[in-house]
Amino acid sequence: MQVSYQNILFDVSSGIARLTLNRPERLNSFNTAMHAEVRAALAAVKSAAARVLIITGAGRGFCAGQDLSDRAVAPGGGAPDLADSIEKNYKPLVLALRELPLPVIAAVNGVAAGAGANIALACDLVVAARSASFVQAFAKLGLVPDSGGTWFLPRLAGTARAMGLALLGEKLPAEQAASWGLIWRCVEDAELAPVVDSLALQFAAAPTRGLARTKQAIYEGLNRTLREQLDIERDYQGELGRSADYAEGVAAFGEKRTPRFTGR
Repeated sequence: MQVSYQNILFDVSSGIARLTLNRPERLNSFNTAMHAEVRAALAAVKSAAARVLIITGAGRGFCAGQDLSDRAVAPGGGAPDLADSIEKNYKPLVLALRELPLPVIAAVNGVAAGAGANIALACDLVVAARSASFVQAFAKLGLVPDSGGTWFLPRLAGTARAMGLALLGEKLPAEQAASWGLIWRCVEDAELAPVVDSLALQFAAAPTRGLARTKQAIYEGLNRTLREQLDIERDYQGELGRSADYAEGVAAFGEKRTPRFTGR
């Protein structure tokens, strides 16, 4: 069944899924309707034979986080509404991005603020235009970074930088975010689309099952001991060593040709 989207653009072609947040007049900030459409799109990724997902924003911004005009906040009474929105919308979104069994690329084309910044950080690779920036805007509203912000920031940038970003809410330019290890790469604005497309094509032809296990091992390994992680690596290698892609990779190596992976 074809889904009609009003707040996002979504398509899957040649193994590449593209999800564009499409509320440019609001810097692609989230409202309730957009959350529902993004959930539907991410569910469709799993059943559409996609082997990589690109997430980006329309217009001059990636995502400005929550659209505050979509949420009525009574003086002194906003907290329950915020908690409900996080539980129903942002928490499952971040977990879904992390748990997709394929690479997820965030193409950050402009400002990524609040939850928008942390949704980008939830992706596996973040490529940002030089003019883009990341802002933990929560401090300006008397809130705590959500959508995984308090988890991602210290792990990616270290505690000292995480504190500065979270407590001050200052704009972090994309080039500095890359130098701090917060994102994978900063590129010139005109190069963002070509670089991301090249990565997507590479992933669409890659051994997807192996990449999925790699991402799972790295993310879940953050909470394991070395001994436990060595056991996981052993188990995953045993599983992947029986896959069609491994057999194809070995055959292609022996025949000195480019492998034709199917993701199985």
